[in-house]
Amino acid sequence: MTLTDLPARLGLYLAAPTPPPGGVPNPGGGVAPPGVVQSNVLEILQWIAWLAVAACVGGLLYSAAKMAIAHRRGDDTNVAQLGWVFAACLLIGSASTIVGALIA
Repeated sequence: MTLTDLPARLGLYLAAPTPPPGGVPNPGGGVAPPGVVQSNVLEILQWIAWLAVAACVGGLLYSAAKMAIAHRRGDDTNVAQLGWVFAACLLIGSASTIVGALIA
């Protein structure tokens, strides 16, 4: 491969893929799994949500403690870390709404 071939090769890689012959299938809203599987999946999601909220609380406590220690020592406080924790809390809190908006 030479430098003169590079634009042509890049064009091949960046070209839009051709759609399938029958068009893109629409899966719709999906169907919930039957009985026991549905309750197990819901229980797993509830545990994950609980752990995510616990991680948010832990992250806020850790950031606050770190900022308090830095302030006590006279160091520069790192507010950016607290901002990232707040962003994670917002994302976790609105996860179901975001997914619902993207799927619907």
